[in-house]
Amino acid sequence: MLSVFISLVSLPPMQQKPIIIFDSGVGGLSIYQEIRAKLPFMPVIYCSDNEGFPYGPKPENDVIDRTLHCLTRLVVKFQPALAIIACNTASTVSLPRARQLLDIPVVGVVPAIKPASQRSKKRIIGLLATPGTVARDYTDQLIHEFAKDCEVIKVGSTELVHLTEQHLRGETINPDDLKKIIEPLFSGNNWPDCIVLGCTHFPLIRGLLDSIVPAPVTWVDSGEAIARRVASLLQTLHSHHEEPEHRFFYTGSDKSVTPLLPTLAAMNFSEITRLK
Repeated sequence: MLSVFISLVSLPPMQQKPIIIFDSGVGGLSIYQEIRAKLPFMPVIYCSDNEGFPYGPKPENDVIDRTLHCLTRLVVKFQPALAIIACNTASTVSLPRARQLLDIPVVGVVPAIKPASQRSKKRIIGLLATPGTVARDYTDQLIHEFAKDCEVIKVGSTELVHLTEQHLRGETINPDDLKKIIEPLFSGNNWPDCIVLGCTHFPLIRGLLDSIVPAPVTWVDSGEAIARRVASLLQTLHSHHEEPEHRFFYTGSDKSVTPLLPTLAAMNFSEITRLK
């Protein structure tokens, strides 16, 4: 088993119940970054379900079963204050069941259609997400509720999820591969001025995406809003002076995690180990 302790000094025990961030892969690290910025005193347990990755192409019932299976194990093991399903695909199908099953607050992630609509001057919005998120009725409901006066150009890509995972593992991404994925957003006469990053993986390569778009756009994601929501739910907590402990757990083989170690070290995870 891979078990890496990055810090050479012993860390203090957790003074707060932790926040759990659960995702099918490492996309939820974009949410983790926002949580650390908003709630720097809170310990975080991150879990990457590498064994079930990717969720996007899976049937809804499989996603629900996998999400609830992992979340239940995490809640029993760590007794958290709150859990975040940091995956748009899992959130759109699993959130109601997770809230029924667990006796803690569960926060989901949905495409940031509303803030994109508020920012778009052209009233043309792009949605870049997984095929599952793009196709779900829940996404159409968000568009109808918050952006019915906008043209919304949807692009679903599982390949972009894989490319993001490869990038975080230190692999070089071919810009032409990115261009092919986003090309449908700019193939018509009217181009979007706002693009929703509707998968938590995608903010992690925002710089790469920004370098290959044919026109300036505003990228919109849910990370900051999720951090605000978590802060409001945990408003009774107070800051501690000591640095909290952040721990990264994963399912599946050690081999899939080894290339991630430099990235995880840079993100201040004190422990990286398989979820038992």
